[in-house]
Amino acid sequence: MDKNLRFKAIVIAATILVSFYGVFGIPKSKDDLVKNFQKNIKLGLDLRGGSHLVLQVQVQDAFKAEADSDIERLKEVLNKQNINFASIDRNEPATLAEADTIQINIKGVAVDKAAALRSAISDGFDAWVLSSVSSADYKLTIKPTKALELRRDTLSRSMSTIESRINGLGLAESTVQQRGGNTNESELLVQLPGVDDPARIKQILGTAALLELYEVKEGPFANREQAMLNFGGVLPLNSKILRSPAKAEQAEAVYVVGRTPVITGRDLRNARPQQGEFGKWETSFTLNQDAARRFGRFTETHIGKRLAIVLDSNIRSAPTIQNRIEDSGRITGAADQQDASDLALVLRAGSLPASVTYLEERTVGPSLGADSIRQGLIAGLVGLVVVIFIMLAYYHKSGINATVALVLNAIILIAALAYAEAVLTLPGIAGIILLIGMAVDSNVLIFERIREEIANGKGVIAAIDAGFSKAFLTIIDTHVTTVVSCAFLFIFGTGPVRGFAVTLVIGLIANVFTSVFVSRFIFDWEMSGKKQVASLSI
Repeated sequence: MDKNLRFKAIVIAATILVSFYGVFGIPKSKDDLVKNFQKNIKLGLDLRGGSHLVLQVQVQDAFKAEADSDIERLKEVLNKQNINFASIDRNEPATLAEADTIQINIKGVAVDKAAALRSAISDGFDAWVLSSVSSADYKLTIKPTKALELRRDTLSRSMSTIESRINGLGLAESTVQQRGGNTNESELLVQLPGVDDPARIKQILGTAALLELYEVKEGPFANREQAMLNFGGVLPLNSKILRSPAKAEQAEAVYVVGRTPVITGRDLRNARPQQGEFGKWETSFTLNQDAARRFGRFTETHIGKRLAIVLDSNIRSAPTIQNRIEDSGRITGAADQQDASDLALVLRAGSLPASVTYLEERTVGPSLGADSIRQGLIAGLVGLVVVIFIMLAYYHKSGINATVALVLNAIILIAALAYAEAVLTLPGIAGIILLIGMAVDSNVLIFERIREEIANGKGVIAAIDAGFSKAFLTIIDTHVTTVVSCAFLFIFGTGPVRGFAVTLVIGLIANVFTSVFVSRFIFDWEMSGKKQVASLSI
C-alpha cells in the first residue's frame, strides 16, 4: 500500500473512531452501549414525550412599567425646574391590543410654564410626543417606533429569561421560540422533552421574580385601612403600601414602605439555597460591588429599622437591620429545599419584563415517542435494505463500495448530531431517510460515469479516475443548491423544520466525504494489489 492510500486509510479509520466515540463513548459492556447512546443522542418532544406549552407575554405590563418609570423621572425634572403641576398619572391599557395606547396625563401646569414643559419633554423624554388637552392640561403618547421597539425588546427579554430558567433546571433539549403570524406575535412556544408534569415548570416560568428591598416607614398593620388611619387618611410623600401574605406562622400584614427600592434584582450577583437557623431552608443572595456600597451606606444609617424584602410586589419578610450589611442577604420562608432552589433559580435568571399567561398546555405521552421512533427506524431500515439490494444487483461488487459509503455516511451524521448536542426530532429522522436516497444518488452518478468511460474503450484505472473527476462537479453542484435551500428552511422555519434542515446539511457534507473520498479509496485499494486490471465488477 503506497503512502497516499495509507494516509487515506488513517483518515477514514480516525473518522470512524471519532464517530463511534461521539455516539457510544467508551462502553465497558453492552448495557453501556445503550446507555451512552441514549445519553448522547437527545430526542425531541415528538420522540421522547413531554410537555408542550403556549405562553402569551402580556406586553401591556412592559408599557405600564415604562410609563411609570418615566412618570417618576418627569416629576423629578419638573420639580427641579420649578414647573408646578396638579397631578401626573397614566391610563390603564388592559389588553395587548391596547398597549400602544399608553398615555401619560399632566394636569394643572401654569400657562407661563408651557414652554419650559415642552423643553423639558424634548430634552429628556424623546420616546414621547407631547400634545395639549387644554391650556393647563397635557398628554404624552408613545411614539410608534418606540412602541414597536418596546414590544420586540419585551418579547426578546422574555424568551431569554425563560430559556435561562429552563436551562437552570437542566432541560437542555427544551426549545423556546416565538410563534409565527401577526395575530400571535406575543406568543411563545415552549417544548420540554421528558417533562410529564409541567406544574412546577409553569410556576417557575410564570413567576416574574422581581426582587426589591424597601425601607419600611411604618408597620406592620393588620390591614390597609388601619395603615391609612395611622396617617390620617393621607400617605406620606414618596411612600406606598405593600402587603405580606399570610403564612402558617403569621397572619397577613401590611407595611408602609418607601416608593423607591434601595436594591433591585438587577443588582444581584448570585443566589443559592441554603439551610439557616433550626434547619429551615432559605435563599441567600449576593450583590454586585456598586449595589454593595449603596446597601452598606443605607443599612449603616438605618440600624434598628425594618427592611422589607419584596418579591413580585409581596413582602416575603421584613427583618430588623441589626448592623451594617454590604454584599449579602437572605430571603426566608421557603417551604422546603425545592422551593428555596426554585427561588434562587428565578433570581439568577432575572425578572421577566412582563407577566405571562398560559394559552395552551399539552402532555405528550412517551408511548407516542416510542411508536414514532420504532416506525421511523423501521422505515429507515427497510429503505436501507432495499437500496443495498438494488445496488448489489445492479452494480455487482461495486455495490459493496456504495453500501460501505452509505453506512459510514449514517454513522458520521449521527455522530455529528451527538457532538453538536442537536435534538433529534421526527422530521430529523425523515431527513436521515431522505439522505439514504441522496447518498446513493451520488454513487450512481460516479458509477455510471465509470461505466460510460469503460464502454468508450478506456482502461479500468483510467475509467475510474475519469468517472470520479467528471462526477465530482455535478455532486458539488447538487449539494450546494440543496444546502442553500436548507439555509432558507432554517432561517424562516420553526423548530421541527429547522431540525430537518440541520440534519440534511450535516448528511450532505458527510455524503461528499463518503461518496468521493471513501468510495475512491475503496476502488484504489482494490486496484493497488493487481498488476493488470482487465475488468471491473460494475
